[in-house]
Parts: sequence; C-alpha cells; structure tokens
Amino acid sequence: MKTQAHTQAALQAQLEAQTQAPVPHAHDHGGPSIMERFKRMTPPSFKGESDPLLEESWLREIEKIF
Repeated sequence: MKTQAHTQAALQAQLEAQTQAPVPHAHDHGGPSIMERFKRMTPPSFKGESDPLLEESWLREIEKIF
C-alpha cells in the first residue's frame, strides 16, 4: 500500500512539474509535446480519495496512458 501511495505521489508530482514547465511549441521540435499528447488522452484526475479501489483504478488508467 505504501508503494502504491508513493507511486501515485510521484506520478502526481511529475504531472504537476510538467504542467508548470514551459511547453515548447509544436514547431520547435516537429510535433506536439509529451504533455500535449498526454492531455489528449484525457487522463483521469486524482482527487485524493482514500478508497483503495478508486486509487487502484486511477493508477491503472494512468499506467495505460503511459
């Protein structure tokens, strides 16, 4: 359970860091950025639910996108 919580925290921190970082324009590197492509996949948001089933479901959906 601690490993799952750690993984979720790491994913959330990574997403927040990428969101705050300046996103290069598509013409800078020949296509959409990784963050733009990730957002197009409409990832579910994690709202801090304490139900382990909701946490696992969120994590599975995020892993599918990656």
